[in-house]
Parts: sequence; structure tokens; C-alpha cells
Amino acid sequence: MSSVSRRGFFVTASATASAALSLPNVVTAADSKPASPASRFKFGLNTSTIRGQKLGIVKDIELAAKAGYDGIEPWMNQLETYVKEGGNLKDLGKRIKDSGLQVYSAIGFANWIVDDDQKRAAGLEQAKRDMDMVAQIGGTHIAAPPAGATDRSDIDLLKAAARYRALLEVGRSIGVIPQVEVWGFSKCLSRLGETALVAIEAQHADACVLPDIYHLYKGGSEFAGLKLLSGVGVHCFHINDYPSDFPRATIADKNRVYPGDGVAPITEVLRGLAANGFSGMLSLELFNPDYWAQDAELVVKTGLEKMKASVQKAFA
Repeated sequence: MSSVSRRGFFVTASATASAALSLPNVVTAADSKPASPASRFKFGLNTSTIRGQKLGIVKDIELAAKAGYDGIEPWMNQLETYVKEGGNLKDLGKRIKDSGLQVYSAIGFANWIVDDDQKRAAGLEQAKRDMDMVAQIGGTHIAAPPAGATDRSDIDLLKAAARYRALLEVGRSIGVIPQVEVWGFSKCLSRLGETALVAIEAQHADACVLPDIYHLYKGGSEFAGLKLLSGVGVHCFHINDYPSDFPRATIADKNRVYPGDGVAPITEVLRGLAANGFSGMLSLELFNPDYWAQDAELVVKTGLEKMKASVQKAFA
């Protein structure tokens, strides 16, 4: 570098530095704080949580929005009842959107995994109808549990993966992604590893897993296995808790309790999800008859408070 150009370089650099120092609102990278891991979680209400009150999907939406949830996860039978009673699904979707909620998932039971060809074909047709209904209300995902094969321990997992791929293709044609779900009480896909195998070997870009704290415990999976799931492979996570006095063999859906009211390692789970890049919905899914006997608004409010408290505890 010549002496002239070297002198010009330092003059320019000095002027630039002086200009930068004269700007009062400049924030450097060192000054900015990274977002808290807690901020990546959103909170949803699976409507089973207040199923016992039998309020209907419209009231469930109203209560979720009033409490401050980010989304709602309806069951297909609710949507079917709504339509049978004269409701319009697109109108319902507008109601959900206007309430500030999103339909991040829905619960269906299409028999996509079964060995019987005719039953599986019928299951795919049911899945198509279900997904169409979900799409009409603005939904993006639907649960895909091993419905119809819960008593079968001999399901070939690679065949199940191919069947899941077929289900994913149905979903892609509609715009709704099926999430292969862990069901702890089932004789197939009761474990996280089995479910992950089916998702991976489906060899499809939309493949994803729907885990659940209760089902992981019930099926015998260790929670440490969740660290092997990429955050982009989990869009929705069913959150709940379980008490200490129910072993895996006897615990049932009805024994689920609010997050933080049991002994599940929720802090470990949430930290693992955040570390893996999860930025989806924590969906409160309970079936507790004691909660069903209470005021639905109180249950919905309490559930959200418990979820948020669990997240804050995990990242305090």
C-alpha cells in the first residue's frame, strides 16, 4: 500500500469511527441480548381438556381466546357435530382466526396403518375427509396415531413407514400434514423409537412426530430420547403430567394432571425441545374427570397458567 493510499485509508477509517460514535441509538451485536429460549414456545388447548363439560367447539374457541391461548386443537367429532347441526366450517375458521387463535393440529383416528388393504384404503378416504375439514377451518396439521392397530404387536415398521408416506401424500394434496403419534397404551408405536423410525423411513419431506409426555411414560420411553428429534420434526407437543402413585402398567388417560402437578421431568423435556430448535405449540391435552367436573373457564385458565409456569421454571 502506498503512503498516500495508506494515509487516505486511516483518514477514512477515523471519520467512519467518529460518525459511528456520534450516533446515539446505535446498538452493536455485543449489546443486543439473544431471545430467551422460553420465547420459542406457544401455547395451545387440546379440547379434550374440557370435553366433559360438553360445551361445543364454538364455546371452546371462545374460552381459549379469552384465556389467552395461541391456538386450539379440536377433535374431528366436534367438527362433525358442528356441521351436522348446520354450521359452516369456513365460518368457523373465520371465527377462530378473528379470535386470535390458530388451528395448529386436530385429532383424528383414520386407520392408515392397518394391514388389511380394504380397511387401510377406507382409512385413507377417512383421512382425506378429515384433512379437508381441518383445512376448511384453517388448520395445518392433524394427528396420525396407530388407530385400528393398537392390539397388534406384529406390525412391520417399514411397511408402516410406507403407509405413513401414503398418508403424507394425501395430506400434501390437501395442505394438511399428518403427524405420526406415539400412543403409549398401543402394542405398536407405543415407543418414541418406533414412531421415529416410521417417520424417518417414510422418506418424505413432511414427515414429523407428535410426542406426548403421558404417552412416553406409559409406553416405556425414556425422555432423553427426545434429544434425538430435530425441532423441525416436531410441530406440536402434547404437554401434561402424571402423579407418582401410578406405575406405567396401570396409569390411564384419566390420571393425567396439569403440567407441574406431577412428577414428569418437564424441565428436562422443555430444555431439550428448545435446544433442538423446537418452536411449535405446547398443546395441553388432559382427560381428567375431576377437571371435567369443574368450571370450564377455570380449567382452561389454570391449564395455561400451569404451562407458562413450567416454561418459566425451565428457563429461569
